[in-house]
Amino acid sequence: MQLYNTLTQKKEEFIPHEAGKVKMYTCGPTVYHFAHIGNLRSYIMEDMLEKALGYLGFDVTRAMNITDVGHLSSDADTGEDKMLKGARREHKTVMEIAKFYTDAFFKDCEKLGIKRPEIVVPATSCIDTFIEMVQKLIEKGYAYLAGGNVYFDTSKLDTYYVFGNMEEESLAVGVRDSVEEDENKRNKSDFVLWFTKSKFDDQELKWDSPWGVGYPGWHIECSGISVKYLGEYLDIHCGGIDNAFPHHTNEIAQSEAYLGHPWCKTWFHVLHLNDARGKMSKSKGDFLTVSLLEEKGYNPLVYRMFCLQSHYRKPLTFSFESLDNTATAYKKLVARIAALKDGGEHDEAGCEALRGEFRQALENDLNTSLALTALYSVLKAKLSDGDKRALIAEFDTVLSLGLLDAADRLNKEAEAAKHAIPEGVTAEEAAEIEALIAKRSAARKAKDWATADAIRDELAARHIVVTDTPQGITWRIEEK
Repeated sequence: MQLYNTLTQKKEEFIPHEAGKVKMYTCGPTVYHFAHIGNLRSYIMEDMLEKALGYLGFDVTRAMNITDVGHLSSDADTGEDKMLKGARREHKTVMEIAKFYTDAFFKDCEKLGIKRPEIVVPATSCIDTFIEMVQKLIEKGYAYLAGGNVYFDTSKLDTYYVFGNMEEESLAVGVRDSVEEDENKRNKSDFVLWFTKSKFDDQELKWDSPWGVGYPGWHIECSGISVKYLGEYLDIHCGGIDNAFPHHTNEIAQSEAYLGHPWCKTWFHVLHLNDARGKMSKSKGDFLTVSLLEEKGYNPLVYRMFCLQSHYRKPLTFSFESLDNTATAYKKLVARIAALKDGGEHDEAGCEALRGEFRQALENDLNTSLALTALYSVLKAKLSDGDKRALIAEFDTVLSLGLLDAADRLNKEAEAAKHAIPEGVTAEEAAEIEALIAKRSAARKAKDWATADAIRDELAARHIVVTDTPQGITWRIEEK
């Protein structure tokens, strides 16, 4: 499999540390509010990556953190603590906020076809791990105490700006808000590993540590959780592109200093979802959630398909017009699948050729657009309907668009509509009309056009409109 690696800034063959096994880490949500659809684009693409690797034969173990403490809105002791912000907004405790929005996040994931990672870890459950890691960094000379806090000393590294070796000024765009000068730092790029002295003295969640009562910095949690649950070698680390600096840069610094060897080989970053105002962000006030899309009548899986139509390394511009176009495409796709019947002669060679097209799309830096094209190739192929349904089911284990379920629902609805008796028609009249329609269908099959036309004229005289659909024949009374 070829994947673009942000660390080397090129597409390269993906080779895990242990043959056939993949250790994958995803930066999880800060659970102070609902996830917006821009956040969820990243999780959709990361879910696609996990499922694609599984489809291609890798054994994937994936871990995700839940940030339920200490995520400041900038990399320094500045801005706002997001968890405190959420608690104040809703007059609840931090842990009540964390529980509610963690549950809401995974409900959204379920609606979007996103598989829950095998390992999900709240930061508050690993405080001892973070303390042990910080202590070792101090002992190894990579961290220092100043002003009551513990800082990582970036001057101890040969290279700090690892993503493309960019200069500090170029990477400054990755800092979340304007960073106020922290006089405790030895170097401008140093970052906090543990707070005991903070402007957030009313921080609700604090723990004893060798350096006093306090709480962990934002970056240490991902390193600690990854090493604890996935081991010393990580194969793929995922996240939105805005996490590359400073968050992932700092993760690499502290993890490799702690472990004493290279840590994660491949870095997978998803680019932003934009709208008319630019990058989607909660800080702008109104933001789109899965629930709001549902209220507007959209199936969340339509949004997933919208994301899959674009490559993860390209910015994606959202508009309701584009989403409407995707909704139409999804509806037509489901209708075509609903028209397929089970059975027919199996063509293994034909199926394998289509599997090859699908695999090639996944292996080409997770090209989800081409993977969708491979799905449409199945519908166009000269295969039995049974083979087509089987391939669609197989491909949808990765695409996760709920296609066969949606097609089966459509067929059931069509069957129910077919047998529904229109208002003002008696059961006897309905049975008579059904019999005429069945007789017309038999005449057409036998190419007895005279009988078929005569029945059509009789139905028309009674203001009965007959419609042939892929799911069968329906009829209704024409309004006079």
